[in-house]
Amino acid sequence: MRTASGDDAHEEGAYEEDHEEVFPFVPAPEDGTHWTAPTDVEQQLYRLTRTGNAYAYLRTLAIEGVYYPVRLDEARAAGEDEFPVLTVPLGDGRLAAQVYTAGLLPRTHPHLVYEYATLGALAGILPGDVDILAVNAATPCEEYFSTNDEEQETWLDLHHDLFEPDGLGDRVVTRRTGAPPPGPLLHGLACGAHLCFQNGDAWNTPHWHGSGYRGEAERIAAGWSVHGRDDWRATQERLLDGEVSPWYWDFVLGARVALAPGGRGGHVDPQRWRALVEAELWARARENGVPSGDPEFAGLVTHLRTLVGEVLRYEARFRADGLLPPDGFVRSIAAWDLGRGSNMARWGRGARYATETEMLTALERVSKAARDVYGSWEEFSAGYVLGRCLHFDEERFGAWYTEVLEAHRALAADPESPWRTVPFADGRDDRG
Repeated sequence: MRTASGDDAHEEGAYEEDHEEVFPFVPAPEDGTHWTAPTDVEQQLYRLTRTGNAYAYLRTLAIEGVYYPVRLDEARAAGEDEFPVLTVPLGDGRLAAQVYTAGLLPRTHPHLVYEYATLGALAGILPGDVDILAVNAATPCEEYFSTNDEEQETWLDLHHDLFEPDGLGDRVVTRRTGAPPPGPLLHGLACGAHLCFQNGDAWNTPHWHGSGYRGEAERIAAGWSVHGRDDWRATQERLLDGEVSPWYWDFVLGARVALAPGGRGGHVDPQRWRALVEAELWARARENGVPSGDPEFAGLVTHLRTLVGEVLRYEARFRADGLLPPDGFVRSIAAWDLGRGSNMARWGRGARYATETEMLTALERVSKAARDVYGSWEEFSAGYVLGRCLHFDEERFGAWYTEVLEAHRALAADPESPWRTVPFADGRDDRG
């Protein structure tokens, strides 16, 4: 069966295969004891179910939040203050609502989406006729709670005590099950690890739900002015082609590489670097018929000569902070667009602007483009950080720099980080 995906689903490429992975189903471990959960959250919940500690289980949900299923057509039709919840009748006449933690969410479905809610918000949006909250049903860490008034008061209390709006970010989250095998897809996912760290998302999850259907649509609308499928496709292509960042950033870096012995961009005299940038710019101007006295072009030349100094100062700070080795430098800022492109592919899927095939294809293109430019995760990261700083930081060395430096250090140190588990060179695990 083929099914439409997106408001303009008649367009070529806007169709995807239907499938039956609607709700999670994870068999209990055969030995009755050991279960390798997708993430630390589910592993903790499994331990709590085995010890019967339902209150601690709720505390974990209050910290992490949950996802609840909604029919896609209802989610699209819902107003800003409407929160449709899919309910399931039980055999005894009661009604249940199903919720899941992030690691157990299934493959994205063409007719069903998952919305994120805190435990406190859930108390306000559950239909009044729901009797049972089924958490992670049909998995080894399932638990069931009454939804009476006293229980929901407990949810609200735990939410107010434990939930921190910014508390889920700045962490490396790695799926231990359900991740793609070694190869270009896994490598392409790894290229988005900086933002996954910042947002607290699993970097290697191929079935993307992110902050929920509504949350993903709001994320790319607010941050990228993406309001539909056409917007997403245009933005995704520009990121993959390195056209979101200014062309002249890599032009300036490339001039240094051209001056270095062997073309690798080692130490060169800054004045020679600036002179080559200016000479190449004026050569381009003559080829394109730009008058020699054009004030706008002269302003661009001045700006790019200044950019040489800005790059040198950032690189000096990078070396001092361990982001670059003592003799290191940045050859390209392509990683800044590619890292964001890796996430845009997922965000587009979460908002249902992208089909599953389009998301997977974009991620593999990210992998190839990154490997065409860089030779290691450290090189890739330095390019990403410099791009972010040139874009936002303006040499303040403020939060735009320190936050991504924290991500770099965490990704370099965490044993489950992609930088420690996914070879950069060819996107495949050749270690046998």
